[in-house]
Amino acid sequence: MRQQYLAIKKQFPGTIVLFRLGDFYESFDEDAKTVAQVCDVVLTSRPVGKNVRVPLAGVPYHAVEGYIAKLIAAGYKVAIAEQQGTEAVKGLVPRDVRRVITPGTLVEPGLLEEKRNNYLAALVRADDHVGLAYADITTGEFATTELSGAELEARLSEELGRIAPSELLVPENGAGDRDEGQGALGSYLISPLPVWRFEPGTARQALLDHFGVASLEGYGCERLPLAIAAAGAIIQYLRETQRGAVGQIVGLRTYTTAEYMALDEATRRNLELTQTIRSGRVRGSLLGVLDTTRTAMGARLLRRWLNQPLLTLAPLQGRLDAVEAWTRDTPRRTEIREMLRHVGDLERLINRVTGRTATPRDLVGVRKALEQVPRIRSLAEEVMGRAASEAHPENAPPQDAGAFHLDSCDDVAALIAAAISDTPPVALSTGDVIRPGFSAELDSIVTAARDAKTWIANLERTERERSGIKSLKVGYNKVFGYYIEVTNANRDAVPTHYLRKQTLVGAERYITPELKEYESLVLNAEDRILDLETQLFRQVCDQVASAAPRVLATAQALAELDVSASLAEIAANNRYVRPELAENGLLEIRAGRHPVVELTLRDEPFVPNDLHLSPDESIVILTGPNMAGKSTFLRQVALIVLMAQIGSFVPADSAHIGLVDRIFTRIGAQDEISAGQSTFMVEMVETANILHHATPRSLLILDEIGRGTSTYDGMSIAWAVVEYIHNHPRLGAKTLFATHYHELTELAKTLPRLRNYNVAVHEEGGRVVFLRKIVPGGADRSYGIHVGKLAGLPRTVIQRAEEVLRELERSREAKARRAVVPPPVQLSLFGQPSAIEQELAALDVLSMSPLDALNKLYELSQKAGGKGGEKR
Repeated sequence: MRQQYLAIKKQFPGTIVLFRLGDFYESFDEDAKTVAQVCDVVLTSRPVGKNVRVPLAGVPYHAVEGYIAKLIAAGYKVAIAEQQGTEAVKGLVPRDVRRVITPGTLVEPGLLEEKRNNYLAALVRADDHVGLAYADITTGEFATTELSGAELEARLSEELGRIAPSELLVPENGAGDRDEGQGALGSYLISPLPVWRFEPGTARQALLDHFGVASLEGYGCERLPLAIAAAGAIIQYLRETQRGAVGQIVGLRTYTTAEYMALDEATRRNLELTQTIRSGRVRGSLLGVLDTTRTAMGARLLRRWLNQPLLTLAPLQGRLDAVEAWTRDTPRRTEIREMLRHVGDLERLINRVTGRTATPRDLVGVRKALEQVPRIRSLAEEVMGRAASEAHPENAPPQDAGAFHLDSCDDVAALIAAAISDTPPVALSTGDVIRPGFSAELDSIVTAARDAKTWIANLERTERERSGIKSLKVGYNKVFGYYIEVTNANRDAVPTHYLRKQTLVGAERYITPELKEYESLVLNAEDRILDLETQLFRQVCDQVASAAPRVLATAQALAELDVSASLAEIAANNRYVRPELAENGLLEIRAGRHPVVELTLRDEPFVPNDLHLSPDESIVILTGPNMAGKSTFLRQVALIVLMAQIGSFVPADSAHIGLVDRIFTRIGAQDEISAGQSTFMVEMVETANILHHATPRSLLILDEIGRGTSTYDGMSIAWAVVEYIHNHPRLGAKTLFATHYHELTELAKTLPRLRNYNVAVHEEGGRVVFLRKIVPGGADRSYGIHVGKLAGLPRTVIQRAEEVLRELERSREAKARRAVVPPPVQLSLFGQPSAIEQELAALDVLSMSPLDALNKLYELSQKAGGKGGEKR
């Protein structure tokens, strides 16, 4: 057994091998030490001959998933060495590894988050190009792309942030490994593969073999060698870790990042799209508000939509049409959402069937989901058909020409209904999985076994009547099987066809050929039934798996329907409106609201606000006190734009959204201590990223730029940033700039596309009330001491702060009166040189004598208004 284990371990270096021994999975040597530490189990030892013992740690087979989850969470890969049958070869049961469990290849429901995808990604570099592919084997999603250009690293970081892979495959040569890629890859679990796995020829052949095609032209990546390399590496890795069970990957989508709005990691974090900054939970994020989906596959699709807002009008209008149709029809929306609740996770169920990891209950789940489809299809077509007729009465489509042509896969549902019991056990090994009537052979075995048990159960009564021996008994033990026992007093009455088997002190035990025949039926029937049921179950799974592409298409349509109905439910309950989308540069929102904050306020109603940004009014400087609602306003504008570009209704009275290509945010203060960056450094890095990558179609959300350093330094940087955004020919982006530097409001005098707004405050009798209303004009106070009072600072601190503030204000006023302030001069970048500058430029300095040079210098000094001269 030791040799068998070492042979298996040699095939999987760097992987924890769990070796099945009876009711336990055992680990040995260094693996045992790791398992004991990570899984908190006892580390012991086992003799392996010649007084040698090796470390041993085991976990029970029935609870192995929980221990595997701990190992995976700790960053390890796990190979499961299962016993193959029960017949030993030379005294040893054969074992083989059928699966290697890695973070990116999990399929066990207990190890997965049902509402988010679990992606395995692959990355390969060549010069200034990157190939990136990702797959989720639990849903069959498989996509690849190729990135290049001046912003390569930023785009790669954004795309990896969107995908958030559980495992990232890279070449072993270090191209993008953890040491070399701290910037983009440092936070991901890296799995190096041999370089040849990423060679375009090898990778291309792997894809051709997998899909059974002669060209990749139909998948859109034939001329993208690095995209092919990344995708092919994933297929090869899955073949190794899943031992060929990769049939759930039935298609490949080639995409470009230009199809979607770019969102960097800072923006995802600052806007709290899928989780909150403080707790990291979904509750309190935008996803937490929008996700009322009834299926796990719908929840995953909504998360993907949030991470990939669209940039083209046609698909967005299609999504909005669907949401509007369900918003208008509350009774049918309620009905279909209730039906979707019973669909389950059809996407992952069918992929477990394809991957040969399905249980009998998984097949029943597939059947129940498909049985809901005809009614769901009827409702969807009715609602969508009516909506289309109302929108375009002159071209009204037939009533059954709805947007969702769902295939109910009746043949698949019928097969499962005929083959699998309605309430099968969890495990196939328990029996009673196959429905009676599906297999004549199985039915005959079951019937024969049942009849044999009945015959044996009646044997005692029958033989007593036949022999006249009232004390005759029928019994069973593991050594002799079934027997007939007769006391010595009745030995003379024993029938002649009884065969003596065992002699006891006061009795004899007998058998008969007929009894042994029925015994054989009873004892062997259970194994025969289990073997046949297993064989039939696998056959049914194979037949269902052959229809997987159809079932997957239905699952994806159901997920989209679930998301549309969920967004409609939110829109109806929260008074959202359909946004007007356009390709222009106008962003106009009337009575906009923050989708998350408005639902969390309890003591006061949410105050809505308007916004108008256009090519002629592209920058807003927003001033006002702390706690007045500036940051909420900034975020709500960004979230409204993002919601519109995923196809959702928005929290406003009306909204005209000129599509934006990117949303950039610089909000909040956060140290990156692990990267050696202070709060101010992080702020400057994020600001630099925005200024380098924003375009005229971008939306910039900037909150308190420059606050991490001294007042004058910070104000200078903020001032220069606003001027740069306004004046640079590549920028001119729509910008919301919140600041406490009230001096920035002066920029409105020199920057024609800039407007000043502030958050209104009402002050009376020393009491300050924040009105939360955005109004034109700039603020002149920040009310910071008032906020300190609200926060509960000690009274003495508040009083002293007020005294210091008065002293500082008096000192500043006195200095202002004493100072002789020259009139402000607006420097022109492109003005004509002065007369003195022209005269200086004309001088031939090398041919002048020292005396001539001094005389000329004096002359120029007089002209410039120097001492003793008159300024000209």
